Order: sequence, then structure tokens, then C-alpha cells
Amino acid sequence: MVEESSPAVELRGVSREFRRPRTSVREKPPVVHAVRDVTLSIERGERFGIVGESGSGKSTLLRLICGLDHPTAGEVFVEGRPVHDQPGRRLGWLRQKVQLIFQDPMSSLDPRMRVGEIIAEPLVAQGRREGSRERVAELLERVGLSADMVDRYPHQFSGGQRQRISIARALAPGPDILVADEPVSALDVSVRAQVLNLIDEVVDGFDLTLIFVSHDLSVVRHTCDRIAVMQHGEVVEIAPTEQLFAAPQHPYTRSLLAAVPDLRRALAGQTTQDLAAGVRTPEP
Repeated sequence: MVEESSPAVELRGVSREFRRPRTSVREKPPVVHAVRDVTLSIERGERFGIVGESGSGKSTLLRLICGLDHPTAGEVFVEGRPVHDQPGRRLGWLRQKVQLIFQDPMSSLDPRMRVGEIIAEPLVAQGRREGSRERVAELLERVGLSADMVDRYPHQFSGGQRQRISIARALAPGPDILVADEPVSALDVSVRAQVLNLIDEVVDGFDLTLIFVSHDLSVVRHTCDRIAVMQHGEVVEIAPTEQLFAAPQHPYTRSLLAAVPDLRRALAGQTTQDLAAGVRTPEP
């Protein structure tokens, strides 16, 4: 039985290894340790950031949380339920609980499908066709798009608008946990603040737990309450956001902070006050 007090997400000693092709018949294939013995807990309603450079293991960790990959060792729990103890076809409950916003909205949206079909797809997969059209219209309005756009195709939208469609699709099944994988890094800097504002709004409005993955500490600082820093597959530091920025403990964290731009530069001149007030650069 799942207890209401259980964390939104819990990882216990999670590792993920990949074997590279052999370079010699006499040697064992080399092993890549993408994630190394990660233990952490994300509370319900928390905004949790995972940061690190390319190759740090953050995207692999994300796939493990979402049930898209299996750990070599350790366990992943979502709201107290084990994720990897059953076949993927029995993970329908996880698909409803956890929804993912991908980095590149153009590659994550089927170009052959109309926007209404894309947003309704998770509902149809769950057998919830009735009322889906009304739900799609409601979600389009919620993410700042017009309901009369349902019959358009992804290529007819700007990058920022496509990411709004991705967010609407993620919200469609009514998840408890929203996972954002570098959600603004593929966007023009002039619209990044808008998408970050929207993520803030839907997390608050739908009472969601947010897991936000990024290489950009300045963006995570605005979005998250607590941050885990990853290096070479390991979580080297976890701390509340302002504590991590004020007094980083690990040398790698300090090096990341020394290299990070402030949020004003990262968001094309917009300030945190602009973000808080909802001041937005017009989207192309």
C-alpha cells in the first residue's frame, strides 16, 4: 500500500552502466558509469533541480526516474511505488503520474499530427476519449495559445509556441510530477523567460512536483527550491538553492558557479523582477 507521506520520487543506491564495443577480443568491453550510486529524495510539491555539464549523467538519471531506462543497481520509487519491478507495458500508472517536457519541441512533436491530436494523445492512450476535445481547448488556453489552433501542424508555430504545446500535452493526463529536460535551451533567448514563467504558473496552478534538469545554474536558481549537482555520474552536492549559491561546498559546484552567467544575461536582458512580474518580450 502506498502511503500519502511517501516522497514524490526516491532513489536508493541507483547506478547505470553501459558497455562500449570491444576494442580487442582479449579484453573485456569497457564500462561507462553513467550514474553512480545515487540516493536522493524529492518531496511532493517540491521544485527540484538537477544540474551538471554535458556527460554528467543528469539525462540518464532523468530517464531512470521516468521509467524509460532500467538501473544496473538500486531502486527508483515514485510516490512509494517501485518503478522497475514490472514490464514496461504495466507502467500505465507511471505514465499518468509522471510527464516529461523534452528539450527540443520540434523533434518531440509528430509533424504529421495536428496540435489537437498531439495534446489528446495521452488521454486516448488511457482510454479517455470522452471530453478530450474540451480538455485540449482548456489546456491550449492555459498555456497561452488560442483554442482555434487545434487543427494546425507543429511547423506552423514558433519554437516557443511549440514548447507551449509540449507543456499542454504533458498536462493532459493530469500528472502529479512534471519533469523538464533542458526545456528552454533549444529556444531563442528572447522567449526563454516566457516559457520559464509558464512552467512556474502551471506548477503552481496544478499543484505539481517539478524536476528541472539543466546545465544552466542561473535558470535553475530562478525555478527550483533545491538543487542536486552531478559530476561523472555522481551527485556531489545537494542543497537548498540560495544556500548552494551562497556557500557551495564541493569544488565542482564552485567551478560551475564561477562560470555561470547571471539570469539577466541568460534571458536576453530580462531581470528576475521581470520574471516575477510576468513582463515578457514579445514572442516571434
